[in-house]
Amino acid sequence: MSNREDQVKALANETRIEVLRLLDRPMEHFAHQESADPVETGVCVQMLAEHFGISQPTMSRHIELLKRAGFIRAQRKQKWTYCSRDETALADYANWLKSSLNIRTA
Repeated sequence: MSNREDQVKALANETRIEVLRLLDRPMEHFAHQESADPVETGVCVQMLAEHFGISQPTMSRHIELLKRAGFIRAQRKQKWTYCSRDETALADYANWLKSSLNIRTA
């Protein structure tokens, strides 16, 4: 599968879109995260799972799809995995989509 197909697939799910929205303002949504700074290190996958009321393995599958698409970076610290947005990849995708569909802005 091409990277663009991975990206389209990653954004075809409302939970994954909401993960990207939450990661845009990690301090606003996850200031209570004690294991690491949510801005500098990222948001713990377990915290995301709790936010959505889903299991950690289910959230990990969502994170893997977002990671494969290039939209997030994930790093492991001790027993936890932390996620943050890749703003460059998101901007590139938005520009590609706009260009591919000939979207004009007013």
